[in-house]
Amino acid sequence: MMSAALKVGLRGEATAAVTEGNTALAYGSGGARVFATPAMIGLMENAALSAVDPLLEPGQMTVGIKVDVEHLAATPVGMKVTARAELVEIDGRRLVFRVEAFDEKEQIGRGTHVRFIVNTERFLSRAEGKLKGE
Repeated sequence: MMSAALKVGLRGEATAAVTEGNTALAYGSGGARVFATPAMIGLMENAALSAVDPLLEPGQMTVGIKVDVEHLAATPVGMKVTARAELVEIDGRRLVFRVEAFDEKEQIGRGTHVRFIVNTERFLSRAEGKLKGE
């Protein structure tokens, strides 16, 4: 069952400071002390889930299943990055978001992100089952 509160147009936001810990150098995704692409993607995912997860039925959560983004500009350590997500499509349990990221000067990323509504207990049980060889 899906929550009736989920509607196209829902928005979420997440902000992070660029630190040594979320640079391309720290992630191993590049050699520069700038905000890492994987960190930007994580922030975009966080913005998307913040838009919808509080509205889900008890026992449900969303999981990210697809990311298609461009990282447009570098952001140095010491700046802040804000990601924004807008729910643009609902197809059953599949939720499609338009995502963007901005530092204090300019847009640094944009694209789409897809999340899927799952039963929390069943999802975690399946994941843990891998450890047991199931």
